Amino acid sequence: MANHHIDRINDDIRRVLAEKLREVKDPRVQQGSMLTVTHTDTTNDLRYCKVYVSVLGDYDAREMKRGLKSVSGWLRRELGSSLDLRYTPELTFELDNSIAHGAYINQLINDLDIPHEDEHESE
Repeated sequence: MANHHIDRINDDIRRVLAEKLREVKDPRVQQGSMLTVTHTDTTNDLRYCKVYVSVLGDYDAREMKRGLKSVSGWLRRELGSSLDLRYTPELTFELDNSIAHGAYINQLINDLDIPHEDEHESE
């Protein structure tokens, strides 16, 4: 299968899962303030899909993974009804802390005591 075809499928899966995760009622999944699907990685045979999710806010990572695993069957069924694929991939979830890490780095940069250009010119 062509690589661009898998990329398109990954984008479609990411889009559908992002919509469906908002509908999940499991409190283990809804414990973070914002849940985002950052990336999906589907195998070439469309049997498996690794879904990377990022959570902002306070959450228990172990409970979050348990909650995502418990709703994976429902999400897979919803994915199959939304997308016309030969096989609906089995979903596995991985927590991705890249957004939280980026926010932390941004906060560190903002906390630095560096004078702005116009303050520097007035001296």
